[in-house]
Amino acid sequence: MPAYFSDASFKFLKDLARHNEREWFHANKARYESEVRDPFRRLLSDLQPALTEVSAHYRSEPRGVGGSLFRIHRDTRFSHNKAPYKTWQGARLFHERSRNVEAPGYYIHLQPGNCFVAAGIWHPGPDSLRRIRHFILDNPGSWAAATGDKAFRRRYALDDSEMLTRMPRGFPPEFEHAEDLRRKNFVAFRNIDDATVTGPRLRSVLEKDLAGLAPLLDYLCAALDLEF
Repeated sequence: MPAYFSDASFKFLKDLARHNEREWFHANKARYESEVRDPFRRLLSDLQPALTEVSAHYRSEPRGVGGSLFRIHRDTRFSHNKAPYKTWQGARLFHERSRNVEAPGYYIHLQPGNCFVAAGIWHPGPDSLRRIRHFILDNPGSWAAATGDKAFRRRYALDDSEMLTRMPRGFPPEFEHAEDLRRKNFVAFRNIDDATVTGPRLRSVLEKDLAGLAPLLDYLCAALDLEF
């Protein structure tokens, strides 16, 4: 398989981190397009067949507007950090109904020294969070099967960067998966080294992850009454 990204892709992102200014970006926009944006869009297009095998309801969409690739421009309206650009490139592989309802998805992150693939739901709204927690409470066995399998845990980690200090109100503290009910995010991820990202195996590695992370997405879709 051909490589999508190269050392030049990482060099652009490193340079952008040092020169996060509109003038510099516009002078180097062709580098962004050829080394980062366009290869990522090719990757997204090539991942769709494998994604369809995992779920007919998910999309890896390469188109520029309304597709999977996030804009590299930052929204600085409510941030003290006024740097205009992200120093990474990310893409979401989304559920077909995600335009209308909150839905879990896949995420691919390109950043020098911090590349990863993830799946789940990040910062779900209050209603979705409540529904997921109650679903875990009512279906503990399938939650354990989705996230506690030894092969799954060897390859992926559950994000625990944001946890409640105590059990959410109304949930039994003695519940066997009490720690999971304290989660604010329901996300599993795996870091990918830079050499893999710039090598010829990236697509096959990510295809394995699409299948490997599917049990978590399947469970979360069930919790939110979404097709998988």
